[in-house]
Amino acid sequence: MSKKNKKQSHQIQGRTKSVMNPTTPGRNGRTKGTLLLVVLLVATGLLAHARNALERTKGSGAVAGSNPLLLTATAAQQPPAPAVANTGSANTAGARIQFATPVHDFGKVKGGEVVKYTYVFTNIGDRLLEIANVQTSCGCTTANDWSRSVEPGKTGAIPIQFNSGNFRGQVAKSITVTCNDANQPTVVLQLKATIWKPIDVTPQLAALNVTSESPSNATTVRIVSNEEAPLTLSAPESNNPAFAAELRTNQPGKEFLLIVKTVPPLPAGKVQGQITLKTSSTNMPVINISAWANVQQTMMVMPSQISLPTAPLANARPYTISIRYRGTNTLALSEPAVNAKGVDVQLKELQPGRYFTLTVSFPAGFEIAPGEKVELSVKSNHPQFPVIKVPVRQPPRPAPTARPAPGRVGSATPPQAAAQEK
Repeated sequence: MSKKNKKQSHQIQGRTKSVMNPTTPGRNGRTKGTLLLVVLLVATGLLAHARNALERTKGSGAVAGSNPLLLTATAAQQPPAPAVANTGSANTAGARIQFATPVHDFGKVKGGEVVKYTYVFTNIGDRLLEIANVQTSCGCTTANDWSRSVEPGKTGAIPIQFNSGNFRGQVAKSITVTCNDANQPTVVLQLKATIWKPIDVTPQLAALNVTSESPSNATTVRIVSNEEAPLTLSAPESNNPAFAAELRTNQPGKEFLLIVKTVPPLPAGKVQGQITLKTSSTNMPVINISAWANVQQTMMVMPSQISLPTAPLANARPYTISIRYRGTNTLALSEPAVNAKGVDVQLKELQPGRYFTLTVSFPAGFEIAPGEKVELSVKSNHPQFPVIKVPVRQPPRPAPTARPAPGRVGSATPPQAAAQEK
């Protein structure tokens, strides 16, 4: 080593000794004291922080012997837990309704049976709960006397009754409850059921439309047994001679077809009757099927007459007459006319051979003279209706009001005559 390097090495060693030796006088001594003081202050702070962390970890169940500094560092690295809002008072403020079972399923219900259920609810709020109304969605479901007012913490009841008489298969009905719960002023309840009938009759009404020209018609009613035992049916009987019924077997002991027919002659209008069959089922010993026939007119003219305003007409007036034909053959119309001057008639065939319209236009000032007979007419190819006629009616113009002679008011004497008499 050179002399220069040795000299520099001695100088560095001397500075190091002066820093590490606190008793070194002068400037180096003051530096040593300052550094020592800083080290003592930092150590004191770390020990105090570690002691506090140890106390906190003891309260939270930390394992004995854990390093306080490590626990403090770990706690400092984790983010703070989010605050949880207290919603208890918000959920119960005011009147609050809560149903134990908002949906009820009756399960399998025999057709025609009346079943009942009671919906129970609780006022989980802190004010009086008031039930204003209970509305059912169908007349088959009725709500009996329900709890009108329920104190906080108490329960109420809504009794429901369901009549399954007119239903089959899956059925669902709703009940709407109106109350003073601000969160849910209306609550929709639901009831379900599966309607079971020992014998299904489809349709339950045998409806037929006939005309006076074609009075014979027929419809089919399907009868199906849902029971395990084979079903036997008696011969059908009708209480009205206008209807006859024939029973056919589609599947022995299970499915049948009932053919309901009209028997002419039939009176005009609507005809009603009932078909009865006896069965081997103890659950449904008798089947009653209603029969209904509507005897329609072969020729329908609407309206049946034209009614005009009081004569004379202030403005031109159009009128439309419709003619519908329900006969067996097609209808042909021709030569539409009105036996009055200035009246125009237009014929249109909307449905070939079945549906027609006649548009009649009366001019302004049109007036039917007293005793005059005015009618719309159109010829047809139907032998029963060779000419279709629609009468035209119009009230006569009002009679003029009689005016008194000049100078005379009732029986009073005119002034000139009174002067002459004097």
